[in-house]
Amino acid sequence: MNKIPMTAEGYAALENELKRLKSVERPRIIQAIAEARAHGDLSENAEYHAAKEQQGLNEARVAEIEDKLGRAEVIDTSKLAGDTVTFGATVKLLDEDTEEERVYRIVGDLEADVKAGKISISSPIARALIGKKPGDVVEVAAPGGARGYEILEVRFQ
Repeated sequence: MNKIPMTAEGYAALENELKRLKSVERPRIIQAIAEARAHGDLSENAEYHAAKEQQGLNEARVAEIEDKLGRAEVIDTSKLAGDTVTFGATVKLLDEDTEEERVYRIVGDLEADVKAGKISISSPIARALIGKKPGDVVEVAAPGGARGYEILEVRFQ
């Protein structure tokens, strides 16, 4: 059973989603099934079949989240320090081609959101950054070709 690294924020977000699915979505779907059953013949009742499908999807997501929470390895990034890029680090990079600065936080696979500046620990750019320090230059194989980045700053929140 593989452990899944994640930040405390990512763990809390999954817990909140699980709580919502169990306390809000599950009762709503049960009510929809009950209403559809009241309409009579279930074999040709599209509302009933749609509600049952929603129930299946909801329960599958609940099981998936419970599995991920059970295998979670929560890493408290507030206790991390240093100038080497590791899980949980916030890294300021300089794109050598465009001279554009970018800031990324390295998080678990489930928390990744590039628009919010969070990249997965298993992404090519994060793998290239791990173990490096400010001043180091890394080359990342990207879909559009290799890109070079200089690490300007490493900090932990």
